[in-house]
Amino acid sequence: MDENDEQLLDFDKTEIDWRPERAAEALTGPYADIYRNHLAVARWADGFAERNQASTVAAASPEHRDGFVEGVLWMAAFLRQGDLLPDGQLLQQDQPGLPDRDGTPDS
Repeated sequence: MDENDEQLLDFDKTEIDWRPERAAEALTGPYADIYRNHLAVARWADGFAERNQASTVAAASPEHRDGFVEGVLWMAAFLRQGDLLPDGQLLQQDQPGLPDRDGTPDS
């Protein structure tokens, strides 16, 4: 299902660090296709979290399910904020296993 930018950006922005200027930049920048994909994945993740929260399958405790749903929603927020784009905030931090800002992999 192809969605236009307006549809991809139609979500509750009150619970995340939403900066419309960052979204506009991401939609016109070198990673625009990746960002649109991230927005689509985040929309799917919202639905997945909602379905999981409503599930009556007793595979996990309610506390576990609530924590899982919260984690999925956090990932959706990071995707929407552009934090996981190649130039995004989270991928720019020095992290074990990822190249440092200078481009050299961690040893």
